Amino acid sequence: MDREPEELQFLGFFGIYKESYKIIFTWRKLFSRITIALILPLSLVFLANIQISDLILSKINKSEEALDYSQDGSPKQDEILNRILAEWATYLLLKMTYLIFVLVFSLLSTSGVVYTIACIYTAKDITFKRVIHVVPKVWKRLMITFLWAIILTLGYNTITILIMALCLAITGPGRAGIVAFIIMIVAYLMGLVYISVVWHLASVVSVLENMYGLTAMQKSKALIKGKTWVASAIFLTLILSFTAVHVLFARFVVHGETLGLGARIGYGVLILLCLAKLILFGLVVQTVIYFMCKSYHLQNIDKSCLADHLGVYLGEYVPLKGSAVQPEQLYV
Repeated sequence: MDREPEELQFLGFFGIYKESYKIIFTWRKLFSRITIALILPLSLVFLANIQISDLILSKINKSEEALDYSQDGSPKQDEILNRILAEWATYLLLKMTYLIFVLVFSLLSTSGVVYTIACIYTAKDITFKRVIHVVPKVWKRLMITFLWAIILTLGYNTITILIMALCLAITGPGRAGIVAFIIMIVAYLMGLVYISVVWHLASVVSVLENMYGLTAMQKSKALIKGKTWVASAIFLTLILSFTAVHVLFARFVVHGETLGLGARIGYGVLILLCLAKLILFGLVVQTVIYFMCKSYHLQNIDKSCLADHLGVYLGEYVPLKGSAVQPEQLYV
């Protein structure tokens, strides 16, 4: 990073994007290798899941339509029912496999990019070989944080659904019910974006500090205070960008039969590359936001201690105590 730590607190919406782009451009060779090894497979799995899921669901819909025209108790109906069960089993197996691959590559990509930027920040020697060596040692901490984020998200969704159902039962389906429903949807989406910000920032905390799980989530929540709106706006634009990629892939590849096979393959490759770059950019952005929040709260990160902490992953240093890797608090 070219900026001094004290200057990071002044980064705004566009400043964070500019700083992230400068980091990627300056170290483009290293980030290109990380993208090919870790992020590109993640992007491929994400897009392949969309394509294969659509194919299986199309078969299920055709089988269910055929079931409607079959005679009750006939051998044909039994055959269709067995086929539907097999197709649903295939679909569920696909989703389980997809979640496993996404989890693994997401954790590896996050740990690799965060570690790389921290080494750049501390002027620590960094190579692709070092990144690949470190990544497997960090993903366990990230997994615990990730699982807690899933639990909190599921709890948030469950509580929201119950509250919505209760409010709609009280207000009824009239105009008041519609207005209440819209307000709750907006509030729900704002809360979901906030959880996403806390979750992703906690991932950075899990790599760069001796914290993970709920502790990392709590630290992340404290860090974004004062920068909540900026961080939320950035993550919202990233979420919308991922949604746009999904829509474009579904439009031009999954349902683009009229375009021809060659055009669909071309669009697919182009979207795959765009998605990989978008994921890389998002991971760099969330790490920059971490350092920005540290600077905003006047927490001067001791580069030597951070370098020692990073060196532990490579077996270069004796593990430091928890207090030793904590940034000093500067009082003005």
